[in-house]
Amino acid sequence: MSCSDPIADMLTCVRNAVRANHKKVDFPASRVKEEILKVLLREKFIRNYRRIEDDKQGVLRVYLAYDPEAGAVISHLKRISTPGRRVYCRGDKIPRVQNGLGAAILSTSKGILTDKEARDAGVGGELLAEVY
Repeated sequence: MSCSDPIADMLTCVRNAVRANHKKVDFPASRVKEEILKVLLREKFIRNYRRIEDDKQGVLRVYLAYDPEAGAVISHLKRISTPGRRVYCRGDKIPRVQNGLGAAILSTSKGILTDKEARDAGVGGELLAEVY
């Protein structure tokens, strides 16, 4: 089965696993998904991730982060730019997510960055997702 938006499929897998209180979630691997997971790991929205090689494209296993008192660290995970509606923003117009408590994930000329990193680098790009 082909998927028209693999990034949205990955975000949905993570969102469903968080709602079901799973410790980990698996989905097919790609380089873009792995870069998004690196951003989520840097921002401490996930505990860790691992690439598992198989005979096909590989599998990404994400270990979700939970807070003992508050529950899941991720409370909101949303795809912004879709294949049917691309959303771009300039370096000076990058939106703040939850007044700086969340993170917007952008695909820029310098790689996949958070909104803070893109603002510091002075680059804009495609607004992939937001998380808080």
